[in-house]
Amino acid sequence: MSRMALMFPGQGSQAVGMGRDLADAFPEARDVFEEVDSALGEKLSAVIWDGPAETLTMTANAQPALFAMSLAVLRVLERARPEAVAQAAFVAGHSLGEYSALAAAGALSVTDGARLLRLRGEAMQRAVPIGKGAMAALIGKVDLATAEAIALDGARAGVVGVANDNNYGNVVISGESPAVDAALEAAKARGVRGMRLAVSAPFHSALMGPAAEEMRTALANCVLAAPSPPLVANVTARPIADPDIIRDLLLEQVTGRVRWRESVEWMASEGAVQRFIEIGAGRQLSGMVKRTAPDAECVALNTPADIEQFVGG
Repeated sequence: MSRMALMFPGQGSQAVGMGRDLADAFPEARDVFEEVDSALGEKLSAVIWDGPAETLTMTANAQPALFAMSLAVLRVLERARPEAVAQAAFVAGHSLGEYSALAAAGALSVTDGARLLRLRGEAMQRAVPIGKGAMAALIGKVDLATAEAIALDGARAGVVGVANDNNYGNVVISGESPAVDAALEAAKARGVRGMRLAVSAPFHSALMGPAAEEMRTALANCVLAAPSPPLVANVTARPIADPDIIRDLLLEQVTGRVRWRESVEWMASEGAVQRFIEIGAGRQLSGMVKRTAPDAECVALNTPADIEQFVGG
């Protein structure tokens, strides 16, 4: 049997209507959305299913919404194939997806995960006034070293650094708006295509320091168990199961780099993972994995049909 990892998407994967078909068809999926609604004291599910898109895209909504979607898919999968999580070698999540991964591995409750992500989203939005920060994707013939050099050029105009190392040809920078613009000019001079991202804050940059401080107390007071299987953490690209260390890494992740390419490389090589299962909205992580580990099998699960095909395959 192929060694398997479960992976969970981050912000940008959300879409109005996601999960409605799951909630209509499966009571266990509906229960997850209702639990998240109860945890937040509001009908976030109404925003998820009916929009408007601008409200769903707000960081404070998108983060718990994507968490709810991932856990709804997971619960349906667990009912159809109870051994799915037990057979996984690792879990991993892109940025906020780490919280989904931890909940999937039994380390974090749905209620606590939803509340932490609501706070995380609000804290990130408060950290930097809208318009003061920016993020941009460097696309094409760009690796991490080139992206770091481009960010260094941009840093002459302010704070900017590499936020997400997604895969070769897709590296995201984040920081103060003038510095990001300067970095994009430097990218153009190097023949690297760059484009600003439609985000409301400079995530995974040093500017998120105030958000990290807000999360410190919340994470310290949160009940966190050892995940089984272990989590491959964003900021170390290595597996970890110690709850205290995970708590520290979640805090570091607010300002730190998402080392996704390195995480996939480690899982596909030293972790001997041959099958990556993306659980939740969209299929972005599957694309990143295929560009990093082209021989790996990728399966994205987010609809009843996806799950039926996976279980029957």
